Amino acid sequence: MTGAAAAPREWEDDVQAGPGGAMTDEVGVITGPLTLRTVEQEGDSVRFDVQYKDADEWYTLTGSPRPHHGDPDSLHRAALAAVRTGGGAQAPEGGGA
Repeated sequence: MTGAAAAPREWEDDVQAGPGGAMTDEVGVITGPLTLRTVEQEGDSVRFDVQYKDADEWYTLTGSPRPHHGDPDSLHRAALAAVRTGGGAQAPEGGGA
């Protein structure tokens, strides 16, 4: 019998980007109403993606993926705060031990 792999945890929230927006790998800075998605990956890391609210295309938040050190929810909240602040926000570092 083989065990089923647990589905990755995922967080998704709408956020208004602050002045200077969020930096993406694919298209540079994006601004305005965005959606941030954080997905837990194997190997204790999380991937951050952003999109214009209600758009189809997702972009990689620069600096993603990041190790989460056991606290991916905290990193999602930190990424939301960074995008709200703007200034070319990138994926946050950190996570609880």
